[in-house]
Amino acid sequence: MKLRCVIVDDEPLSIEVMEGYLKKIPNIEVVATFNDAISVMSILSEQDIDFLFLDIEMPKLSGIDFLRSISNPPMVIITSANKNYALDGYELNVVDYLLKPITLERVIRAVNKIIEKKSKKTIKPTPQEGTDYIFLKENKKMIRLVLSDIQYIESIKDYVKVVTENKTVVTKQNLSHFEQILDPSEFVRVHRSFIVAIRHIDAFTSASVEIGKLEIPIGRLYKDEALKRLGNFDDTKIP
Repeated sequence: MKLRCVIVDDEPLSIEVMEGYLKKIPNIEVVATFNDAISVMSILSEQDIDFLFLDIEMPKLSGIDFLRSISNPPMVIITSANKNYALDGYELNVVDYLLKPITLERVIRAVNKIIEKKSKKTIKPTPQEGTDYIFLKENKKMIRLVLSDIQYIESIKDYVKVVTENKTVVTKQNLSHFEQILDPSEFVRVHRSFIVAIRHIDAFTSASVEIGKLEIPIGRLYKDEALKRLGNFDDTKIP
């Protein structure tokens, strides 16, 4: 299991030290680094990020205010030279609070907490070999869905909503797992929050796909691959 993280800190040296530490920990990928909290918002809306290393006292927007301003943050490890924000951090359900200067040993302990939380995810849905269906856990019940009936899958915080014409199932899971297990010739990821079934798309442009009355946006980071899969659409050819 490879975990993707982002480092947010206004001190370049702190970022450099943290990146050096994380290179020593297997299966941790630093996707990006930022010097302020506002800049990180775009990547969170476009990519799956497992956790953040987040400084508190930064220009423009503090780390605490940043967490309060977003509705679906990934897991967070606070990094700060000021211990006075610890209560605020834990009220916001951060995984750990690291006081600078930070040691490698302390980073490893914090990352292990992230790994432990990830490993406690519910049973992962997987198509049975040779079958055309999947079982999803909703509450205490395992629900059978035929793969060809699935119209789209939407990420909602720590859950996903799997929608067919006749039913909707909400299960505790992440969208990346569905991306890995579903047939890429039948399903395409078009946005950080959406996977769509190609057979159920009624229309599409370079900016969105339509399934029934629902218009689903195509995210910037998914656009090239999505449009390639949907037939090399070129909106410059529209009259």
